Amino acid sequence: MKKQHTISDILPKHLAWDMDSDTLDLNKDKDIIIPRALLATTPATFLHDITNLEQVYTKNQIVKELKSTKERISNKVCVLVSQRYHVPVFARF
Repeated sequence: MKKQHTISDILPKHLAWDMDSDTLDLNKDKDIIIPRALLATTPATFLHDITNLEQVYTKNQIVKELKSTKERISNKVCVLVSQRYHVPVFARF
C-alpha cells in the first residue's frame, strides 16, 4: 500500500506562514505548494526538498508550476531544477 502524503510531508509550516497550511489540498493547491516548498531551498538542501516534492508531484508538474509562479524563486533554484530534470534552463527574474 502506498503511503498517503500530507502537506506537512513536503511543506514545512514556516513556509506557509501567511496561510493555514492544513487547509491546502495537495492536488488543487500545487501552484502554492510547489513554489513554497522550494522558496528557501539552497544547494545544500535542494536534494532533500526536491525529493519530498517528487513523492507527490511529477517533474512536469514541478517545472510547470515553477515557471508560472509569482513567488520569488531564485534563478539558482531554477537552474538546479533544470539540471535535475534535463530541461532547458529557465529563470524567474
